[in-house]
Amino acid sequence: MSRFDLNNKYKAVVIGGSAGSFQGIVKILSHLPEDFPLPIIMCLHRLKHVRNGFVEALSIKSIMEVTEPFDKENIKRGKVYLAPANYHLSVELGNYFSLSTEEMINNSRPAIDITLGTAAYVYRDKLIGILLSGANRDGAVGMKYIKDKGGLTIVQEPSECMIDTMPTAALNITPIDHILKTDDIVNFFSELNKHYK
Repeated sequence: MSRFDLNNKYKAVVIGGSAGSFQGIVKILSHLPEDFPLPIIMCLHRLKHVRNGFVEALSIKSIMEVTEPFDKENIKRGKVYLAPANYHLSVELGNYFSLSTEEMINNSRPAIDITLGTAAYVYRDKLIGILLSGANRDGAVGMKYIKDKGGLTIVQEPSECMIDTMPTAALNITPIDHILKTDDIVNFFSELNKHYK
């Protein structure tokens, strides 16, 4: 019997991460089933002036296609989306993305709180939120929004993180559903995939 409550029919996964998260992201993407049924929306802190290389590096390892969405692009199942450098990425009612260059939040653009918070507003209890290693508090409020809307919340085990500020900040303000090491997050995705068969 699974230790995860997978009775809910989730509609999307959103992942936030910053310093130290790249290795975990690569491990997760490289183990995803090719036919994974949900869109995965990632907001990762990245250098704003370096636009090339990041998606390519993830794409080499990922089983699923990794793309940076355009403004007003529809969100589709079975794709991995990465917030573009120097743009906030929001999820909008109607199941599409919007991009903006509004002020930085937590010294970040893209800001994880914006992506997680808007996804929580749209998907409510049908959302899975995952927060990985990072050096600031961005994402903590977004995880609280997901929890408050009834979504499922997961943070990377702080002791495994290269920098644990981000998941620890989320744990300090929200009762997170699962605290998992990267290997356990990989197993979670595998179980989630089986649940949709």
